[in-house]
Amino acid sequence: MKKRLIMLVALIYILCLIFGGDGVGKRFLEQKLPELTYSGSKCVHKENDDEHILEDEDTAGSIFTYEELAAMENENASAKNSMMSDTDQLASVDEAVKAAGEAQNISKENKPDMPQVDMSFENLIKNYYQVDKTTYIGADELCESNLLGRDMSIERSADGPDILIYHTHSQEGYCDSSDNSQSATVVGIGDRLSELLTNKYGYKVLHHKGQYDVNDRDHAYSNSLPEITKIINDNPSIKVVIDLHRDGVAETTRLATTIDGKPMAQIMFFNGLCRTAARGAIDSLPNQYLGDNLAFSFQLQLMADEYYPGFARRIYLKGYRYNMHLCPRSLLVEVGAQTNTVEEAYNAMEPLADILDKVLK
Repeated sequence: MKKRLIMLVALIYILCLIFGGDGVGKRFLEQKLPELTYSGSKCVHKENDDEHILEDEDTAGSIFTYEELAAMENENASAKNSMMSDTDQLASVDEAVKAAGEAQNISKENKPDMPQVDMSFENLIKNYYQVDKTTYIGADELCESNLLGRDMSIERSADGPDILIYHTHSQEGYCDSSDNSQSATVVGIGDRLSELLTNKYGYKVLHHKGQYDVNDRDHAYSNSLPEITKIINDNPSIKVVIDLHRDGVAETTRLATTIDGKPMAQIMFFNGLCRTAARGAIDSLPNQYLGDNLAFSFQLQLMADEYYPGFARRIYLKGYRYNMHLCPRSLLVEVGAQTNTVEEAYNAMEPLADILDKVLK
């Protein structure tokens, strides 16, 4: 009897070591089934210094099965606009620097407090994120210390640009866009965002209008990567990189709202997680700034919900990288869809510029 009692106590002790606290059993489950386990208290920001590989459909072919590729098509399916023949151009920052001088003289408001919300993993997944079925995320990344513990404010540059705006898919337009007008595409919407950030908020903005999806949309991310990398290297003052897009939805879907009496397209922040549910981390597409990217989009989402309810759709999380590894404050924004008007997209830049300022200042 005494021998059996000793064996029972020993068995209980071993089970506690395996499954209690941070034991090997818990770590085994977290590694093998990350979508079923998470830690609500720890945030680990891992940096990956592996060689950066171009991201395109050819690269994808060596990573994913046919079924995975079909599920992970290059963003949402969207209608293609007629191709423009303009050559790549880099918008001069001179006028932005000059115009910012007057805005800098305006007294700067205190940075607003970040809205207080329920930061439980369950609430974030339910109300703030839409996780694509091809990928996964856990509470070690979506937790308060990771999303709100990072300071996303910037010190403005004395001479060079603070913010870079560009368009991986420059051909994306709206339901009333004309075939030959760049101003009626996301490039024109980028002009409006640049104007607001410069003249109203005093930032120095570089708007790059290079075209990387003309006749070759499938390779737009790999086509744009060398030039965007060069721009960032040539302008070390850049602290924020915004890739402005337009979403693609069913023709019966309208992503619209009204703010201050103005019709506006809804926006959506988008993050690539560099991993799939089937394969785990994509080693050829590392992103050492993933934690910063997630914090930046989430803080913007909170400001949007607080000051402009209904303006921002839930943050979309997908498996690729989308060139968001180039800068800690990298942002991919979908402005409306092909069913919105140019006016709605144009008007949406007012609240977007405002929430950017609220987070960056």
